[in-house]
Amino acid sequence: MRIQYNFAFLDEGSKREIRRATLKAIAIPGYQVPFASRELPIGRGWGTGGLQLTLSLIGKRDVLKVIDQGSDESVNAVSIKKLIDKTTGVPTVDATKDATLIQSRHRIPEVPLEQGQILVLQVPMPEPLRMYESSELETKRLHGEKDYSGAWLMLFEQIMKYRSVSTGADHPVMVHDRYVMAPSPIPKFDNPKMNYSEALILLGAGREKKIYAVPPYTQVVSLAFDDVPFEPESFPGKSCRQCGAQDVFMDELYDADSDETHYQCNDTSYCLERMNP
Repeated sequence: MRIQYNFAFLDEGSKREIRRATLKAIAIPGYQVPFASRELPIGRGWGTGGLQLTLSLIGKRDVLKVIDQGSDESVNAVSIKKLIDKTTGVPTVDATKDATLIQSRHRIPEVPLEQGQILVLQVPMPEPLRMYESSELETKRLHGEKDYSGAWLMLFEQIMKYRSVSTGADHPVMVHDRYVMAPSPIPKFDNPKMNYSEALILLGAGREKKIYAVPPYTQVVSLAFDDVPFEPESFPGKSCRQCGAQDVFMDELYDADSDETHYQCNDTSYCLERMNP
């Protein structure tokens, strides 16, 4: 017997509640809005927050793209696409420019996002102050008072210990000169893409039950000291071994047979588009 699902799996009441939380998050950029996270047929920690945002927003006219750490064909990305396809029937694509709704884990696509597109980022830990403050009540107070001295101290300690900021991903950002925000575990390379992005960026943490947002054309600045500026990852003199791209985020691959290190675009669809224009 064929099981009949509601459109986009979630019931309409749940989708309305998530959309209300989303609207509040858009109205207060960078602010973490609590919501009643629903149970889904995937384990918490596998993108339930982002998936709930996608399921609550997707419509029959949308075109969906799902990526996981730059790949369109990872197990996580394929499983999410199958669930959404089975419960909505909306088309899925690999090309970023063709998608109206993009759900991603740990990457922002290399192709610049455009007005009208929505990027949904999966977030494991939405609270940027959790590293040094375990109390939820206290972090709320610190955000309310705009007291981010602990975040600055954390960066200062890294500089003292390693002579540079050691955050490889999830480097905290200041949104609209008001809230310090966790940008999800995207590499530092992707942080500047959030600044004045034409697309709406939504971030969902299912396990932590939080939704927050960066509306289009919003200022997003990575935390950094004046004398130790923010430095994203760079690959000077390196190019993708498949498409020849430069100035993109690349994976470093070691070939044991040739004892050589190769570089390759992390964004697989971007790489394929360059090879097959």
